Amino acid sequence: MKISLPCFLIFILLQITHAHNIDQPFNAIFSFGNSLADPGNFIILARPVLPYDVFEHLPYGVTYFGRPTGRASDGRLVIDFIAQTLGFPLVPPYLSQGQNFSRGVNFAVIGAPALGMDFFQQRNITGFLPTDTSLNVQLSWFVDKVKPLWCNTTQSCLDYFKRSLFLLGEFGGNDYNLALFAGKSVSEAKSYIPFVIDIIRQAAESLLKQGALHIVIPGNFPTGCIPILLTIFASNNKLDYDNLGCLKEYNTIGFDHDMKLKEMVAQLQNKYPQAKIIYADYYEPVIQFLQNPSKFGFTVSDPLQICCGGGGPYNYNPNATCGQPGVPACSNPSTYINWDGIHLTEAAHRIIATGWLKGPYAYPPILSDFH
Repeated sequence: MKISLPCFLIFILLQITHAHNIDQPFNAIFSFGNSLADPGNFIILARPVLPYDVFEHLPYGVTYFGRPTGRASDGRLVIDFIAQTLGFPLVPPYLSQGQNFSRGVNFAVIGAPALGMDFFQQRNITGFLPTDTSLNVQLSWFVDKVKPLWCNTTQSCLDYFKRSLFLLGEFGGNDYNLALFAGKSVSEAKSYIPFVIDIIRQAAESLLKQGALHIVIPGNFPTGCIPILLTIFASNNKLDYDNLGCLKEYNTIGFDHDMKLKEMVAQLQNKYPQAKIIYADYYEPVIQFLQNPSKFGFTVSDPLQICCGGGGPYNYNPNATCGQPGVPACSNPSTYINWDGIHLTEAAHRIIATGWLKGPYAYPPILSDFH
């Protein structure tokens, strides 16, 4: 499936002056990833092939936008809070029409893995995506379609991108979930970690060689604390759960991924000392939310309960998921950590975004060099 930018979007991009506000640390924001960052790309891809897309229906978007935007949450995502804090408009989806791309582009797609379709097909794993939207595909959108419209010489690209912020992920979560949902073992899912880390490393180095000097590389969630996995892989053995109610074995997926990702980021930091390469944490804030929910404003009686769902132990029902007709949402999503069984609420995103910008959830924080 080939995707091209409409001519009028090319016209918009060609009018960019490349001037920047000296009060802002960055020229533009470029975002890659999956549902944790997608502002609407997936729904554009899905319309021709899916008869009903839950992300196009309320209560998605109810908290901030008052309508569904394609975001997998009740409101804004981490990338949205980062953009707004930096004085940017919300970074528009790459596949949208009539958007102004002068301040950045968001290539993230719900469900996107790090690894390409061929990797999973070789292992008899099939996904639900209408086309390949893996990390290398998103990177090709940037390099082949968008980059030439921003700068026409190697030096102009280097000069421009060194003052741009790149967010590379989260990637990996969907790779491991595709394996688990296909009936693969935890150990097999974890065997994909080196492949995922290497693809992320290659993408980061590609961006660095094209002039990027500020790259944020997010880690994974604590996999065993995600309500959809807690529902599907529920165990009758209490010893399979930790003190937070999370599945211990499944949590090792996110933990091991993050350990390897941190090692890779440290290697890149040493190899490219002129760049600011940031490890951004999803795992630790989610654990902290579950350990002490009231400290962060989450007052729901069971922090593993989701806001929007059709019942069940965690309010997640695979036959009645958020966005389907008649599936209700809680009256106050800000009191919940998890929105729909896999994605967080806007309230959780706000806290994580602040932690990435100023600490303590990013190493180093995005704004640590700016005053």
